[in-house]
Amino acid sequence: MKAIFLCEKNDKLFHVYAPKTMEALRELNEIEAKIYQKADILADPVRFQEVELIFSTWGMSIWTEEEIRRYLPSLKCLFYAAGTVQAFARPFLASGVKVYSAWAANAVPVAEMTVAQIILANKGYYLSSRRYRSNADHRAAKDAFHGCRGNYGETVGLIGAGMIGRLVIQMLKNYRLKVLVFDPFLSEEKAAELGVTKCDLPSLFRESFVVSNHLANNPQTVGMLHYELFRLMRENAVFINTGRGAQVVEDDLVRVLRERSDLTALLDVTFPESPVDGHPFYTLENCLMTPHIAGSAGDEVARMGEYMLDEYRAFINGESCKYEVSMKMLETMA
Repeated sequence: MKAIFLCEKNDKLFHVYAPKTMEALRELNEIEAKIYQKADILADPVRFQEVELIFSTWGMSIWTEEEIRRYLPSLKCLFYAAGTVQAFARPFLASGVKVYSAWAANAVPVAEMTVAQIILANKGYYLSSRRYRSNADHRAAKDAFHGCRGNYGETVGLIGAGMIGRLVIQMLKNYRLKVLVFDPFLSEEKAAELGVTKCDLPSLFRESFVVSNHLANNPQTVGMLHYELFRLMRENAVFINTGRGAQVVEDDLVRVLRERSDLTALLDVTFPESPVDGHPFYTLENCLMTPHIAGSAGDEVARMGEYMLDEYRAFINGESCKYEVSMKMLETMA
C-alpha cells in the first residue's frame, strides 16, 4: 500500500476529491477509495510501513515526529487539499516529509467574495441599504449613496499581499481603482509589478474607502488592528475582515462602530467564532456578520482536490511543484 487517504472527518474527503479527481488518482497510483484515521494506523502499524503518499483535507490528524518515524517510516509526501497547514505540518517537515497545500485554491473564493464586497461598498450599497431599512426614507438612503464615489478612481486598502491579497489585486484590475497595500514582506519592486502602492497602516486606514484584512494568522499579527487605526477611517468607509478575528481588537472595533454610525464592518471571521452570546456585533446596525463562508464551500471544494492532483502529477514527473510548504513559509503564511 503506497498511498492512502488519511482524514479524521470522513464526510469531507470524497467531496473534496471529487469523482474525476478520484479516478485520476486511482489510475496514477491505484489508491484505495477508503479513508483511514490515525487510530487505524496506530492499531496496525505493520500494515502502513510502506505508505509513501498521504492525501488529506480538513480534519488532517496531528502527529509527533516520533510517531511519524515509527508508524510512517516510508512516507515521502503529504498532499493536503485545503488551506492552512499550521496545525500539523511542522512535525512532518522536520521528519523529511514534503508537504503540499491547496491554499491557493482555497484563496480563490475568498478573493472573489472580497472583491464582490469591495465593489458593493464603493457603490454605497451597505450604508444606503442600512439607511433605507432603518427609516424607510428614500432620500436619506440616496444621500448615503451620493456620499460614495463609486468604482472609478476610489482608493482601496489591502492589509497583506499574500496569496489572497494578490488574487484580490489581480481581480481588481478590471476596475479603475487605486490600491494601497500594507505588507512588510512586499518589496517596492514587487509592488510596482503588481500595480499597487505600499504604505504604512495609519496611511492605509486614513486614505482608503474600503479596508480589507488579509493578514496571515500568526502570533505576530494578533491585535494588530485597533482603535487608533479604526478611528482614522474616512467618512462612510467600510472595513472587511475575511482574514482572522484575532487580528482585530474587537472591543476597539465595537467602540468605533458605536461612535461612528457612518462606518460599516463586514465580518466573515471573529474571535472566537461565533462571538459569545450578547456580543455587540449581533446588534450593531453597522456590523454585518457571516459565519466564515468566504473559503471554499459547496462544489468549490473540488478545486482543492484538483490542485493536489496536479501537484502529485508534477511530483511523479519530476517537474516543479507550485505549492510545496517549507518551514520558512510557515513563519508568515496563514
